[in-house]
Amino acid sequence: MTRHVPPPPASATPGFDHVETWIFDLDNTLYPAHAQLWPQVDQRITLFLADMFGIDGISARALQKYYYGRYGTTLKGLMDEHAIEPADFLDFAHQIDLSLLDPDPALGAAIEKLPGRKLILTNGSRQHAENVAGKLGIRDHFEEIFDIVAADFVPKPEARTYEKFLALHGVDPRKSAMFEDLAKNLVVPAALGMTTVLVLPKTFDLYREAEEQEAVVAPYIHHSTVDLADFLRTNTPLREIEAVAGAA
Repeated sequence: MTRHVPPPPASATPGFDHVETWIFDLDNTLYPAHAQLWPQVDQRITLFLADMFGIDGISARALQKYYYGRYGTTLKGLMDEHAIEPADFLDFAHQIDLSLLDPDPALGAAIEKLPGRKLILTNGSRQHAENVAGKLGIRDHFEEIFDIVAADFVPKPEARTYEKFLALHGVDPRKSAMFEDLAKNLVVPAALGMTTVLVLPKTFDLYREAEEQEAVVAPYIHHSTVDLADFLRTNTPLREIEAVAGAA
């Protein structure tokens, strides 16, 4: 059964007619949580820690959650506390089975019709984003990917990550929309003037933290959805794509 998404706060909710740049998180946003890609990444991170420190899985899991809670990502914790080189970690963490992910032509059609620029802003690696977007069949619709390397390994929701992204790509936040599966990652975008959309899972995933799946009602959450493709089709000013097949 589809989850109920509460309405936004009663104050004036921004629409999308002014949006010139569409910014999307990757994991559990551009693909549905039930595709079970993120649990694979999560398990790979646990295994990396177990191998690195020579500890059992339960201890590695606890350490992983400590780093995540304190630093925003396990990688940032390992870099700050143990000065590891990030490339091996990113490669290992993202060696996952993409056969569980189906192409999403409906999402691709909706993204293609969005008027303006489309960008991916992720705490993951560029290669991971390339692989996932390619499997979904949507990579060609995005101008660029801003990954954790481009962010100098400072993850969302740190304000300087968004500021560097905006400066690098020449994006006006007041004319932008941000799509995210984590409410905390929309606080700064809203403060910068972006229109925000929280993308929720259709059903609760026992593997993920419950608080990261909550249907948050807050001033910095302007819209919520459990179906990204349908939301784009019904709430944004999609442009018509001219048919070119057979054109003289």
